[in-house]
Amino acid sequence: MTDTVDDVELPYEGSASRQEKIESLQEELDVLESQNEEMRDKLLDANAENNKYQQKLERLTHENKKLKQSPLFVATVQEITPDGAVIKQHGNNQEALTEITAEMREKLSPDDRVAVNNSLSVVKKLEKETDVRARVMQVEHSPDVTYADIGGLEDQMQEVRETVEMPLEHPDMFEDVGITPPSGVLLYGPPGTGKTMLAKAVANETDATFIKMAGSELVHKFIGEGAKLVRDLFEVARENQPAVLFIDEIDAIASKRTDSKTSGDAEVQRTMMQLLSEMDGFDERGEVRIIAATNRFDMLDPAILRPGRFDRLIEVPKPGTEGREIIFQIHTRKMNLASDIDFEELAEMTPEASGADIKAICTEAGMFAIREDRTEVTLDDFLGAHEKLQQDDETGADDSLAFA
Repeated sequence: MTDTVDDVELPYEGSASRQEKIESLQEELDVLESQNEEMRDKLLDANAENNKYQQKLERLTHENKKLKQSPLFVATVQEITPDGAVIKQHGNNQEALTEITAEMREKLSPDDRVAVNNSLSVVKKLEKETDVRARVMQVEHSPDVTYADIGGLEDQMQEVRETVEMPLEHPDMFEDVGITPPSGVLLYGPPGTGKTMLAKAVANETDATFIKMAGSELVHKFIGEGAKLVRDLFEVARENQPAVLFIDEIDAIASKRTDSKTSGDAEVQRTMMQLLSEMDGFDERGEVRIIAATNRFDMLDPAILRPGRFDRLIEVPKPGTEGREIIFQIHTRKMNLASDIDFEELAEMTPEASGADIKAICTEAGMFAIREDRTEVTLDDFLGAHEKLQQDDETGADDSLAFA
């Protein structure tokens, strides 16, 4: 039943004057308009909230629908025929002839991986299968080591640059001369002489894809795993060529073959066979350059040392006096040195030191200064650091004899 005017509660008393009635009604109108605006804002907020929940409901409904769908099976295309595609399912190796659409026929080729449903119809084409471990070895960010950070190895740096950088940056020069550029370089020498630093400098200087790994990462327990990882590594390198592949401590998988019958040795040898095949096998390697490093050159199998696999065998020896002086200068560039520092004297007092030894001496000299609450490193700090490291080496040698 509709309210009449008499039923409406008026905001003024019956004895009020005309002006008072108008003012009271105006105040009441202002209050109602304010309440109306407030309700409109609440309605807009409610609509926005409703839309948000509606979208969430649609998303969850879609996800629920996907979860209820039957999983797709992985198969490999064996052959494309006028009647369709011959596929082989992974796992049970069951072969089947299935029809494919004209659009899918244009995309597929033999040896492609595809996803099929319960009726074995091809749903979509999958990417090539490569080991995830091979992909994570790809270096995304270049190391901060440059050739300027390496001292006493000018000849070795020149040979590495000629072998790795020049073929990638100036291939026309090799075509004009009429020679095939070197494809691999092996760095060998005592520990701590800068072999890995040379590889880091190459990664920094070149624009090519850089893939790094240690030889021990290719050694696996089960038959075929190591060989598959080698195959996938080179596949990743070829997909991203020009590329540089660095194998550190290659002696872990490329040691001389023996007559050992143990399963572990046999698997290592199978992995090496795959590496030999990838380095210089039937298939072209493409614009993929290989750098390897080892401090056990005497252990390497002769097959991996021949030209075509490693065209250059570069010895990285311990630095001479001049080289040690340069290395001291490199490692002390950012140090706050006293005026009495004589790099020539430091180089002469460390005749058997490698680059890593010199870096350790510089770090220890800085620790001597910190221990005495100084910010300046003196010559005495370097002398003390050298003496301390020599004592540590002698102690380590005695301990190893005691436990032998």
